[in-house]
Amino acid sequence: MSSPETAPELPGYEHLYSGKVRDLYAPLDERGRARTDRLLLVASDRISAYDHILSTPIPDKGAVLTQLSLWWFEQLADLVPHHVVSTDVPAEVAGRAVEVERLTMLPVECVARAYLTGGGLGEYRATGAVSGITLPEGLEDGSRLPEPIFTPSTKAPQGEHDEPIPFAEVEAEIGPVLAERVRELTVAILARGNEIATERGIILADTKVEFGLRGFMGETGPLGLREHGEDCEIVLGDEVLTPDSSRFWPAEGWQPGRAQPSYDKQYVRDWLTSPASGWDKASDEPPPPLPDDVVEQTRARYVEAYERLTGRAFGG
Repeated sequence: MSSPETAPELPGYEHLYSGKVRDLYAPLDERGRARTDRLLLVASDRISAYDHILSTPIPDKGAVLTQLSLWWFEQLADLVPHHVVSTDVPAEVAGRAVEVERLTMLPVECVARAYLTGGGLGEYRATGAVSGITLPEGLEDGSRLPEPIFTPSTKAPQGEHDEPIPFAEVEAEIGPVLAERVRELTVAILARGNEIATERGIILADTKVEFGLRGFMGETGPLGLREHGEDCEIVLGDEVLTPDSSRFWPAEGWQPGRAQPSYDKQYVRDWLTSPASGWDKASDEPPPPLPDDVVEQTRARYVEAYERLTGRAFGG
């Protein structure tokens, strides 16, 4: 059985945290102290699904996510600044790590949808709305929305579910000025992503992005964000428009009314919930290891998404 990839020890860096997919380090200064202005962000080959870190990694996944994010940061540079400072990183993590500016991250998951599927579809079927936004009747799995919508969610601790929230709750959490700015930016990123992806035969159904504040000096609670955050520059952090944070569909296969073929980790989700896996999503049991063919097909989808979007051959 494979085991989840662990964070490597990197001379000159202090390991701070490991999330589902990424490992965070602080560069050490000349006195051996952790710097407070920079982070090393390392994308592992771990893959998560249904709030579980799977025991089987996907080879080259971390490099695909990192290289694709770097490409997208360039395409979005006129919309919003990003957090990357340098790609000069330790050899052990070359190609899958970036040095980034340390920001005050906003405590909201910023999600935009251009098509209806996934959790948004379930919410729509139950209520006729997504994150408090009423949608037209008769929409199906894969339906294109009249216009992209902002459907934020909570930023839950690891192992817990993000929950959709209405825009009013975002305003209460970070203040109306910041809330409006991140709504506009999230929808603009999705729209720009679709402009570019559509030319390459790919539909960008939805995406999740994270923003931070540059130069924030206050407390990170709602009052502090209202009082001190509204004048700060918003910066795009984490990753952007990757198969882990977004749903990519081949345009030629799009057909509303069913689940769409995809370039993202939906392939893994589908196997986990199929009879072949023998796993009950509602149980407390961890998911089983992925079989070799699922690993190979998932890697192939990530690489194909990178190559179709960027026009570059993936070198690993």
